[in-house]
Amino acid sequence: MTLRLPLMENNITAEDRAAVIEFLRGDPILTQSENVRAFEQEWSQWLGLQRSVFVNSGASANFITMAAVRHLYGPGEVIVPTLTWVSDIASVLAAGLTPVFMDVNPRTLAMEPGQVIAALNQNTRAVFLTHCQGFDGLDDAMLTELKRRNIPLIEDVCESHGATHHGKKAGTFGLAANFSFYFAHHMSTIEGGMISTDDEDFYQACRMLRSHGMVRESDNPTFRKKWEEANPDLNPKFIFAWPTGNFRSTEINAVIGRNQLKRLDANNRQRTENFRLFLSLIDPELYWTDYKLEGSVNYAFPLVLRKADDSLRDRLMALMDANGIEHRRGNAGGGNQLRQPYLHGIAPAKADIPRQFPVVDHIHFYGFYIGNYPTLEEARIRWLCDILNSLRTA
Repeated sequence: MTLRLPLMENNITAEDRAAVIEFLRGDPILTQSENVRAFEQEWSQWLGLQRSVFVNSGASANFITMAAVRHLYGPGEVIVPTLTWVSDIASVLAAGLTPVFMDVNPRTLAMEPGQVIAALNQNTRAVFLTHCQGFDGLDDAMLTELKRRNIPLIEDVCESHGATHHGKKAGTFGLAANFSFYFAHHMSTIEGGMISTDDEDFYQACRMLRSHGMVRESDNPTFRKKWEEANPDLNPKFIFAWPTGNFRSTEINAVIGRNQLKRLDANNRQRTENFRLFLSLIDPELYWTDYKLEGSVNYAFPLVLRKADDSLRDRLMALMDANGIEHRRGNAGGGNQLRQPYLHGIAPAKADIPRQFPVVDHIHFYGFYIGNYPTLEEARIRWLCDILNSLRTA
């Protein structure tokens, strides 16, 4: 079946391909080099932070930041959402940290702030917050409490490039932020991700963790000297500080990223217009429509049925399939992560999940998302909403 509304249309443009072709005309270095460094600088300037580390995926950014938290702050707990991508929670586990799960706020799809505040304790090493699908997931009371307790905030902004909180970009409120440049996100390097921070020690740790944990990857002589003096029996060029892998990206990915960054803001404005039109047209008696729009730049249309009705859900899925509307059930990342097999033995028993995490569990069974991208015309959005609203009579 031909998709009349895919999750994403090709967002590697002719202009992007031309930039890569021009780059390849000479005799360029293809591994991490000048374009990677330039992309990191340009991204930092766009975001409003001092330092960025380009990696090969948003998932890699998650694994590196959680490893850095573990090495710099020690073992303990990390507060995580239940509606997120698998790598957010898997990276916590891989770092030897303990995930503490939160339900989500239906207006933002991010962690419920009151629950986060209540869960903070002396063993909390970080709060790992996901800005889902372009929404601003931050809360002033939560930020104030984290600052008071000196608990780091790590922002996963992989789905929300350009979202803002009180006019300031998401990703600039905590110790560090992660971004994904996967094909279907706000901008793409085909595969790729970024870690951004203003903290010098965290930045140096991420640079090292990106490349085998090698001390020489630090660009701070004082930082390197500490490791070299502590390990006089080792070749300074081959001191492996921490166990990790190779998460570097390439010059070609960086060339595409630099080109895509030029049009990110304009594309985000179009996505915002699309989303507001979508919400104005879908039936509020059938679907959730009360979302926090201030500061949002949604790369997807969230579609959550108001009623917990299996028959209605199945009819909706059949309706979208019949009309070539690509969708993802569970809204993000396969829905409620607590129901995924990789968390068996770690998450609460399945019988307890609906009571302890009612919002995310409703989204898991009765929520979806549909693609929202700059090439999506008004006529197709109106057609989409007509189809969705016809569920009453389908």
